[in-house]
Amino acid sequence: MNDRPSAPGGLALIEALVNTLDIETGADSLDSPDGRAAFGLTERDAVAARELREALRTVCLAHAGHRPRGRSTADLDRLLAAAPLRVAVDTDGAAALRPAAAPGALVSRVAEAIAAAVAEGTWLRLKACEAEDCQWVYYDRSPAGRGRWCSMSVCGARAKMRTYRAKRGPAV
Repeated sequence: MNDRPSAPGGLALIEALVNTLDIETGADSLDSPDGRAAFGLTERDAVAARELREALRTVCLAHAGHRPRGRSTADLDRLLAAAPLRVAVDTDGAAALRPAAAPGALVSRVAEAIAAAVAEGTWLRLKACEAEDCQWVYYDRSPAGRGRWCSMSVCGARAKMRTYRAKRGPAV
């Protein structure tokens, strides 16, 4: 959907999960066995994965300054409560947060990725496109962190053209 490189580190998992749904067409790759296999999910896991996906999308919209109707960032907080993390110390003494239980569970992997991204200062740069018919998640690499669209050549151009036409008024 966009021309940007994938998000760094564990944020790539979150970006890929949220982008399993193409809002414009309604295509959901979690409907297919291959789409679920990419995340280690069974057909039964897909309902919970969709709930997690939409909670993540809501937070990514919030990162971009948007408030979607009918959804709250508290939904992600509730889902992550089921994925407790623990501090793990490696043989060289380095410490990292790891899932406390069920390390293969998607929500645990997402919680671990968020914790690492918060520590690295990258979490707030994972955003959802401002276009209502898109909302594709992307990693904002702009120097000021003020990116608004997944693709300047598609969603950005459409938004700028709408603004231009609104200012110009109706054609005669």
